[in-house]
Amino acid sequence: MLVNTKRNKFLRNTLTALFIKRALVTCSIALPLSLALNSVQAASATQYSPNFKGTEITEFINIVGKNLKKTIIVDPNVRGKVNVRSYDLLTEAQYYQFFLNVLEVYGFAAVEMDNNIIKVIRNKDAKTSSIPVVDDKNPGEGDEMVTRVVEVKNVTVRELTPLLRQLSDQAGGGNVVHYDPANVIMLTGTAAVVNRLVKIIERVDKAGDHDVQIIRLKYATASEMVRIVEAMNKSTNGKAGTPQFLIPKIVADERTNSVIVSGESQARERVVSLIERLDNELENNGNTRVYYLEYSKAEDIVKVLQGVSKSIEAEGKSGKKSSRNNRNQREISIEAHEATNAIVITAQQDMLRSLEAVIRQLDVRRAQVLVEAIIVEVFESDGVNLGIQWYSEQGGFTQFNNGPAPIGQVAAGLEAARTQPGTPGSTVTDVNGNITVNPPGNDIKGDYSLIAQALGAVNGMMFGIMRNDWGAIVQAVSSDTNSNILATPSITTLDNEEAYFIVGQEVPIITGSATGNNNSNPFQTVERQEVGIKLKVTPQVNDGSAVQLTIEQEVSSVSGATGVDIAINKREIKTTVMVDNGATVILGGLIDEDVQESVQKVPLLGDLPLLGHLFKSTSNTKRKRNLMVFLRPTIIRDGKAMNALSKQKYHAIRKDELRQRELGLSLMNDKKIPLLPKWNNELTLPPSFDDYKKELEQDKKNKPQPNNDVKPVEPN
Repeated sequence: MLVNTKRNKFLRNTLTALFIKRALVTCSIALPLSLALNSVQAASATQYSPNFKGTEITEFINIVGKNLKKTIIVDPNVRGKVNVRSYDLLTEAQYYQFFLNVLEVYGFAAVEMDNNIIKVIRNKDAKTSSIPVVDDKNPGEGDEMVTRVVEVKNVTVRELTPLLRQLSDQAGGGNVVHYDPANVIMLTGTAAVVNRLVKIIERVDKAGDHDVQIIRLKYATASEMVRIVEAMNKSTNGKAGTPQFLIPKIVADERTNSVIVSGESQARERVVSLIERLDNELENNGNTRVYYLEYSKAEDIVKVLQGVSKSIEAEGKSGKKSSRNNRNQREISIEAHEATNAIVITAQQDMLRSLEAVIRQLDVRRAQVLVEAIIVEVFESDGVNLGIQWYSEQGGFTQFNNGPAPIGQVAAGLEAARTQPGTPGSTVTDVNGNITVNPPGNDIKGDYSLIAQALGAVNGMMFGIMRNDWGAIVQAVSSDTNSNILATPSITTLDNEEAYFIVGQEVPIITGSATGNNNSNPFQTVERQEVGIKLKVTPQVNDGSAVQLTIEQEVSSVSGATGVDIAINKREIKTTVMVDNGATVILGGLIDEDVQESVQKVPLLGDLPLLGHLFKSTSNTKRKRNLMVFLRPTIIRDGKAMNALSKQKYHAIRKDELRQRELGLSLMNDKKIPLLPKWNNELTLPPSFDDYKKELEQDKKNKPQPNNDVKPVEPN
């Protein structure tokens, strides 16, 4: 930059002599980068008269930083040329605002850091930078980038935010967001724009200020009054274009028989005037009303209302009454109509209001509870038998009872299985000298039933050795049993209603027997007992998400026959628990383990080291059983939750069927495996006769017609 020093000196002397407040600086025209800036000492403050023409913006920023004695960091994306001129002398504060105005016009912003360093970046990047957060005391000014949080009290920020975004520079550094839980709006942008938006929010917030007014009714019922007023407002406010804040909110307070009105003052006054005109005494003191129940039974509600009415009458008789009430008092009539599930009440107005409040609180949709029980029983059994038995035709044998087959039974079976030779032939001579020769008899086959019975009890491995008169049988068997029983019964019932569930069978049990005279015509009395999985539950839903459950859970099965009758295994739990909604609780459990070892041996010989195993039989058994019962309640308060749970269970069954269909059957076609249809909430009616005829005609049209031109080929 070149400066004409002579001309500057001349101007400086002239301005000082005439005491003027302006200074002009001209730059060389030959240079593309022209800048003229001169400071004049007027009073005690420095003043500036900026004039930039075709100046690179980076050079403009450097000169401003030098004059203001500030460190400025320029983003590499800041480019362009500046053309500005001021005909007034500016103070230092005005000069800095002029600097911010120029940056804002050209799409840039200055962010002042805490360490007195200024960053010059693009407008759209400034909203995410560390710009200061201001308030009412220090709102900022001009084109200074700021962030401000505004609390809204009377309107919803969700509806106000879209309107403010239209007034903010969203493409540049402006940004408007809201936070619903605190009902606040966060504004980012230049201080001038942000302060303007704050003023708009304050005026809109005042316009949305709604007051509340309570009207105590003397003759009418609060719920009936609300119904009438809402019907009137629905026809009036149903017109298109009615502002939302002009629609008042009306709520009935049954406890005090009052109507609560909230809304804009004029709309609220209009509703209050209508309520006061309707709240007048009826011509007659007695009234008859019919209440149609939605959820409860009329017979059950009538019993409660009769008791409540007697209490109210007794309380009224004990207090002071006016002569008019004594003259016009009538008896109360409360009747139930079963066909329409309605209640007919004839009583005074105050009594009707009290009984109506009782009906409204009792006739509510009762919650339902889905109770799911999970029964898991794991049984493990291991057994090992090993023994050697000796046999000698002369010295007898050793026989152990804990082996699969005693050697005595095997020997007896082998002996019985031998084939016996038939009787030998003989020659017979009669008195006349005739000789008759009898042939030998056929061999008699042995009986294999005994040896089959003995060998049929063998498990594992058994082999025998015979040498001369000695024989030995070695028996070894190992058993391993694992069983896992999993049952998940579930039942849904109303609150405070008992539900019963069973999956099993009825087994006959002999309870008695008798015979007639001389032991003739005997008969037995038989009682059938339910055996299987039983679940009896009574839920009680408390306030909140807790459920009190009275539970009777039973798992029974037939174990086998005894000398008298059959034996039944039974596991039963009776308890009352408190469970949170959707939580799983363990009702009971049983873990038992039984280990047994049995040794049979020959005295002295069975005690010998190593060789003793040849003269003894050992049996080891181990049984372990683990039984656990879990329970999970789920509260169902509306039809949507019930439909969702039903759909979930339905899809679980259908998913299992699809898996079975994918696996297929080895000897059947996959299409024969049953499959539930897709879930569909809507009821589909069958087609009508006309629709059926149309469908047949359409099928005929779509069916390909035979080509009559083609002649059939005759066989040779």
